[in-house]
Amino acid sequence: MATKKAKAAPAPTAMDRVKLARDAKRPHMLDFLKYICSDFEELHGDRLVNDDKGLIGGFATIDKVKCLVLGHHKGATIEENLEANFGMANPDGYRKAMRLAKLAEKFHLPVVTFVDTPGAYPGDTAEARGQAEAIAKSLEFFSLLKTPIVVVVTGEGGSGGALAIAVGDRILMLENAVYSVISPEGCAGILWRDGAQAPAAAEALKITASDLKRLGAIDEVVAEPAGGAQKDHKAAALAVKKAVLAALKELAQVPVDELVDRRYAKFRAMGNFF
Repeated sequence: MATKKAKAAPAPTAMDRVKLARDAKRPHMLDFLKYICSDFEELHGDRLVNDDKGLIGGFATIDKVKCLVLGHHKGATIEENLEANFGMANPDGYRKAMRLAKLAEKFHLPVVTFVDTPGAYPGDTAEARGQAEAIAKSLEFFSLLKTPIVVVVTGEGGSGGALAIAVGDRILMLENAVYSVISPEGCAGILWRDGAQAPAAAEALKITASDLKRLGAIDEVVAEPAGGAQKDHKAAALAVKKAVLAALKELAQVPVDELVDRRYAKFRAMGNFF
C-alpha cells in the first residue's frame, strides 16, 4: 500500500522572518561573544556625555585574530531591556562606537559589528543631544575608516540606527534577520493608515536576507539552526564565527587604501538597478 508523502512546510513569509528576528529568546550580542570570542574587554563612554548601554564595544580575540567588536545590546531580561533601552542607541552610543573604532584603526585591528536594533532612540533627549548628526557622522566615519570592517545583522536591522554601524566591507546577515529603512508596522501606518497591513508591507519592503542578497545590499546569508537561532545559540554563533573569520582573512589581503575605495564604491552602487 502506497504511503502518502508528507507535505513540505511552507516557506516562511517576510512577516514570519520579522517575528523570528524579534524573538526574545534569539541570541543577542553578548550571547554571540560568549561563543565567538576567547576574550572580550569592554570599553566605556563617549568621553562627552555618557556611556550608552544600548551600544557596547571593546577589544576581543576571535581564533587568535585581535579585533574590535561593536554591537547593539538589547538585553535578555526586563531589567537589562530597560537599562539598554531595548537596543535603541542614543547619540552617545554612536559617538562611543566611533571613538573605539578610531583606536582600532590606530592599532591596525579589524572591526566586527553586530547589528540588532529596532532603530535609534527617537526621544527628545536623544534629539537634543544631536541624534541625527551622530548617525550622519557615523556613516561618514565608517565609510572612511582605514581598517577592515565586517558587519553581521543578527536580528533587527532598523533604519539609521542600524546603518550607523553597518557601513562595512562585508555585510553578513543571519537567515532569519531583517534589515529595512522602516518597520513593516510603520510602513503600513504611513501607506494604508492600517497596522494590520504590516505583512503586506513586509513583503513589499524586501527586508529578508534572501531578498537583500539578491538586490546586492548584503554579501552573504548565514544559515541558522533548524527552527531558528533562538533554538541553538551556540550553533548560530559558530556559524557566524566561521563566516566572520573567512571575511576577515579575505579582507586582510587587501591594501587599506584599496579597501576604503572598494567600500565607497560598494555603497555608492546600492540602489542603481540599471
